[in-house]
Amino acid sequence: MRYLRGLELEEAATVDHMAALALTVRELLVDRAATTALRHRAAAPKTVYYLSMEYLLGRLLRNNLLATGTLDTAQHALAMLGLDLEALLDEESDPGLGNGGLGRLAACFLDSLATLDYPAVGYGLRYDYGIFRQVFRDGWQLELPDRWLKGGHVWGVHRSDLAVELALGGRVDRPASGTRDRASTWSGGQSLLGVPHDVLVAGFATETVAILRLWRAEAPDEFDFEVFSQGDFLRAVAARERAEAITKVLYPSDAVEAGRELRLTQEYFLVACSVRDIVRRFRTAHGEAWSLFPDKVAVQLNDTHPALAIAELMRFFVDEASLPWSEAWPLVVASCGYTNHTLLPEALETWQVGLVERLLPRHAEIIYEINKHLLAEVAALFPGDLGRLNRVSLVHEDGDRRFRMAHLAIAGSHRTNGVAKLHTYLLKTQVVRDFAELWPERFLAITNGITPRRWLLACNPRLAAAITRRIGDGWIRHLDHLEALRPFAEDPDFQREFLAIKEENKRDLAREISRLCRLEVDTSSLFDVLVKRLHEYKRQLLQAMHIISLVQRIRAGDGSGITPRTFVFGAKAAPSYRMAKLIIRLINGLAETINADRSLAGTLRVAFLPDYRVTLAERIIPAADLSEQISTAGKEASGTGNMKLALNGALTIGTLDGATIEIRDAVGADNIFIFGHTAEEVERLRASGSYDPGRVAREDDELAGVLEALRDGTFLPDDRAASREIWQSLMERGDPYLHLADFRPFLTAQAQAAALFADRSAWATAAIRNIAAMGSFSSDRAVREYADLVWGLAPVPPQP
Repeated sequence: MRYLRGLELEEAATVDHMAALALTVRELLVDRAATTALRHRAAAPKTVYYLSMEYLLGRLLRNNLLATGTLDTAQHALAMLGLDLEALLDEESDPGLGNGGLGRLAACFLDSLATLDYPAVGYGLRYDYGIFRQVFRDGWQLELPDRWLKGGHVWGVHRSDLAVELALGGRVDRPASGTRDRASTWSGGQSLLGVPHDVLVAGFATETVAILRLWRAEAPDEFDFEVFSQGDFLRAVAARERAEAITKVLYPSDAVEAGRELRLTQEYFLVACSVRDIVRRFRTAHGEAWSLFPDKVAVQLNDTHPALAIAELMRFFVDEASLPWSEAWPLVVASCGYTNHTLLPEALETWQVGLVERLLPRHAEIIYEINKHLLAEVAALFPGDLGRLNRVSLVHEDGDRRFRMAHLAIAGSHRTNGVAKLHTYLLKTQVVRDFAELWPERFLAITNGITPRRWLLACNPRLAAAITRRIGDGWIRHLDHLEALRPFAEDPDFQREFLAIKEENKRDLAREISRLCRLEVDTSSLFDVLVKRLHEYKRQLLQAMHIISLVQRIRAGDGSGITPRTFVFGAKAAPSYRMAKLIIRLINGLAETINADRSLAGTLRVAFLPDYRVTLAERIIPAADLSEQISTAGKEASGTGNMKLALNGALTIGTLDGATIEIRDAVGADNIFIFGHTAEEVERLRASGSYDPGRVAREDDELAGVLEALRDGTFLPDDRAASREIWQSLMERGDPYLHLADFRPFLTAQAQAAALFADRSAWATAAIRNIAAMGSFSSDRAVREYADLVWGLAPVPPQP
């Protein structure tokens, strides 16, 4: 407190106490990081470099106390000073450096890499403002800046000594011979500095520490002193402002050209800084022995955002290391792996050719050259198949010419993996079928996973302690040990303890709902939880339609058998995604109407908690009874929220989509509620052109009543046009995500869940079976599979 915060204990605020405690723990991590680095220098192991535009880290203090084994010590020491550890933990900021599952997966993987002693460095961007802070005004989402750095970030270690310089724009000068693929000179343009800020990621119960290196953009010169001396103060700092804007905010709007240019610049900035750092580390250990590069370096691309790493590595090998193309390209392919996270065509990034040529002229040339070699290989294997050539080309030629970044990532990687079995099957048979036929050996499935340290041990200590009392604590590092819990599903004593813990967690969440929503809820009601990013395919609207149907039943005098429920929502909509924002407005309208209706008070409550983030998830998930995983089949790549909720004893209601299929297989069909069209049925329905939402509505009176309420704006009397626009998407624009087709099966599954919930012992049995079956959904298992099947990585454990 005194030497790093400049304060005495008695004059410090709670936030200062938190910072002092965090800095104390950070000292332990710095020591461990130094020891880890020495160990790695001696062993010279292969290292994985994980490139991701997003990292949803969440608060780190509790996890670092647990990982270092100092939680009890800290609690005792603080109590001696009259301080409450929980109050300190609540003061920590929640870095919103991501949008959803992609960023949280990256954070889970770093936890697992460190815990399993793998040599690893994560690379990302240190956004000044993360994902926006969400508030509701008159039921509408309003975005405010996420000032997560206000007051500093105690975990970041500023490494200005490792800053790298790079260029943007400019021109390419070729040698006199005109050779395009080597010894070109890229010059001119804007000069930038990438300054790293390291976050140390502690492995659990090991001395190993992984590094998350977050790059911040700065200008090489603070300002133009000559211009400043002439009195033009704003122009003097203009270059600095332009540079710092690159890492100012996560996901600038792509609705305008300037936003698209900034987003591309961010992706290049991440890649260019990271590749320079990777090369520096390789040179330090192995000099110029570039043939060893794939033996010592694994570069993993977390989705298409870092796909430019393929071109940047080629640029380095050809232009700076002076390797011929024929030697450089195999090095890149052997070093890189690509994880695809989406089946949505609109989410497979493409960039306008003209924009890339202007900002990154040398990279554009390299992509053209890669494409030339790719098309030659395809033409040789499939002669005369012009359609195939068009489909695999890295350049989309129809209309607006665009570079296809997923194609670049696949072409430049020796492995491309999907993140669930179904997702990988659809990826290979539909989304990039031509590539899977070209290189079938390069494709594999690695189902996502979650770290049990954060998503059970830290966020649900009551349940974690109860499990440990029954089966020991080995599950914390080996989640498959949870299988030993299965016999306790039939144990009345453990059932009662499980239900009591769930009730305590629900009381904690009820207090949070009261604070955030000014709503009192009944903790004996079924807590029905739907928390994830807001997107039409995730079908928060289907749950809203279910709620409307329950209200209409009760008001029609047919509600005597309805199980009391508290519906909990948490989701952010992309600022420019109108339909997602309309759905948020509808759900908030339902909450306003239902929560004000005294006749519904004992049966239904709706809480849409604002600003859903990791910290809020850690409070919601332990309290959930029912986990909603209701995406349109064939749209969700994996889902990891489904794993977190099941691990904490929530039963899943869902479609056969993403990893929910594998959860069904693990827990058994009797311990999950599956409904709706399968991916194959969805595809057949679309292909046949026979789907008629109007006919479905005419054949279901209850559904027709729900649709009428949407058309009339019954639950949005002040925003009837918004409600009608939702109705139009269902009835006049073809219901693209099959809400109507799955409405009746969804209600049937919901009735089954309600019936089971009424039998508390049977519900507890099913919930405990879910927990016991979650062993394979650990990020430790996923990281081991990447290490064995993609990276060729071996752990480097501490010396005994």
